Amino acid sequence: RARYEVVRELGAEEVRWFYREERKSWKPFIGYDSLRLERAFRALAPAAPPVEPVCVRSGLYEVDVASGECYPVYWNQSEKIPVMRGQWFIDGTWQPLEEEESNLIEQEHLNRFKGQQLQESFDMEVSKPVDGKEAIHSLKLSRNHVDWHSVDEVYLYSDATTSKIARTVTQKLGFSKASSSGTRLHRGYVEEATLEDKPPQTSHIVFVVHGIGQKMDQGRIIKNTAMMRDTARKIEEKYFSNLATHVEFLPVEWRSKLTLDGDTVDSITPDKVRGLRDMLNSSAMDIMYYTSPLYRDELVKGLQQELNRLYSLFCSRNPEFEEKGGKVSIVSHSLGCVITYDIMTGWNPVRLYEQLLQKEEEELEDRWMSYEEQRLLEELYITKQRLREIEERLHALKASTVSKTPVLKFKVENFFCMGSPLAVFLALRGIRPGNSGSQDHILPKTICNRLLNIFHPTDPVAYRLEPLILKHYSNISPVQIHWYNTANPLPYEHMKPSFLNPTKEPTSVTDSESASTIPSPTTSPVLVRRHYGESITNIGKASILGAASIGKGLGGMLFSRFGRSSAANAPEAGKDGAEGDDRKATTVGTPPFPHSSSGFLDPTVELEHRIDFELREGLVESRYWSAVTSHTAYWSSLDIALFLLTFMYKHDQEDPDKASLDTI
Repeated sequence: RARYEVVRELGAEEVRWFYREERKSWKPFIGYDSLRLERAFRALAPAAPPVEPVCVRSGLYEVDVASGECYPVYWNQSEKIPVMRGQWFIDGTWQPLEEEESNLIEQEHLNRFKGQQLQESFDMEVSKPVDGKEAIHSLKLSRNHVDWHSVDEVYLYSDATTSKIARTVTQKLGFSKASSSGTRLHRGYVEEATLEDKPPQTSHIVFVVHGIGQKMDQGRIIKNTAMMRDTARKIEEKYFSNLATHVEFLPVEWRSKLTLDGDTVDSITPDKVRGLRDMLNSSAMDIMYYTSPLYRDELVKGLQQELNRLYSLFCSRNPEFEEKGGKVSIVSHSLGCVITYDIMTGWNPVRLYEQLLQKEEEELEDRWMSYEEQRLLEELYITKQRLREIEERLHALKASTVSKTPVLKFKVENFFCMGSPLAVFLALRGIRPGNSGSQDHILPKTICNRLLNIFHPTDPVAYRLEPLILKHYSNISPVQIHWYNTANPLPYEHMKPSFLNPTKEPTSVTDSESASTIPSPTTSPVLVRRHYGESITNIGKASILGAASIGKGLGGMLFSRFGRSSAANAPEAGKDGAEGDDRKATTVGTPPFPHSSSGFLDPTVELEHRIDFELREGLVESRYWSAVTSHTAYWSSLDIALFLLTFMYKHDQEDPDKASLDTI
């Protein structure tokens, strides 16, 4: 404030607006938001047209200033977020006084002191003690009263009985009334609001997709995304503060809108241990739904529509996003990874069925047939050919009249999988390692520029993807994700592959040994250097592979990998069973992959980009406990936040025109 200023009405820049979430303390809006809220508030009048809602908090929320409520733009939320207009503030904390009291104090202050001169600004900062000063003005409120000892020295006192006793005692002992029990108040916020105090422009949006269990706790993905957004903000401030853009995280809640079977599953659920059964129905049942041909399309369509709805809504509210080449990434968790992958690639189980029929036809042609059987088969073949021709003509006719819309309205820059069972789904669909180190083997770059698979070493639901591209990567350790506070870490692209078991050269393994000792490309490798708790390994003997291959769905996934034991300790019968399962999986129209003499494909071939990234284990955490908790521990990890932002800001960092960053 200018020196010797007179008391006048508060300017819009001196008022500060606040919001409160989950009954915590009031948080101030940034200057840009607060100033626009105050201007909207001042435009309110009985006869005036209704004021448009004000966009706040980087455009994620809107505020209705008339009702004093804040609500999210991109998702639904049952809990209301109250907002408050702050005029008078508590000394030290700068928390606002409740609006009703604040209005009364402000009105009284203007009535009594308007036009009077304030003290010199220096004197206000180092205010003189008010000991012995009598109040020159007082205002009684419902439970408190306010004393003005001067124009700038205003104190709030509680009128509760205990406070009166305390006040009497302290005054008799010679302490001043003001300093002993009063709370000093300040008029106007500590910092003036300016339009320059605005959030950076969003250059990258991240859709956060949940996995199973959302029916059980519908607001969970919103809270998880908020945790991820908050940790990312901290990392942005620490490492990327000199970039003029930022990454925005949006939750994709696809489950709650789906009806699926209605209440049929609930009606056939027995009453005993009902709580546990309901929990499983609300969580693991999603895996069963996804393996059901009846409901799979509904799950896929639910996620696809929600992704497109959010993108269209974001672009309509941020028209410059597409113009300036804004990018989109997806972070998926658990089963959400599989559904997102299937949407991007257009995979459908009908393809597998067609492959199977084709194989049966080929087998029929090879065996001896009677004349009548041969004649009928030829007739069937001609009919099928005719049917295909009609279908093709019909599709061509439709294509000429209706332009085919893409499945997703945006190109995916990065696809981050967290705690993902995608690898085991792909293995059961017949995908086997090749001899090229390209990501295109499982996800073409034309669909998604970069695939990254993040997992905690003890997450029982997570599987590796790299051994599905090159088999010898089953004996190469995943890349270790840097701790966020590591000084000058080596960039990920410069980290060299390291063997899980350096003492055993992979080339020394023979064909016969490889069948029993080298892990299947669908599973994590045999780890000699670590043991994740062998005593609980036996819980998961009916593994995800077995459960899925006999058509029971993937319900066993949650319990299948609570531990990993050395293949050498497994009984011989178990080996045969695993090999049998593997053989079953390869029959789906996919020829078995060629082996080199070592049991691996060419070990000299390296991956174009690393895909599997592993969180570092805590030094003191229990592996038994972390096996239970690790599947949901990704959201608040600062290590993961830094990892995600490192890849999303990659091009900005490499741009020579940008200011140089510390090496991430």
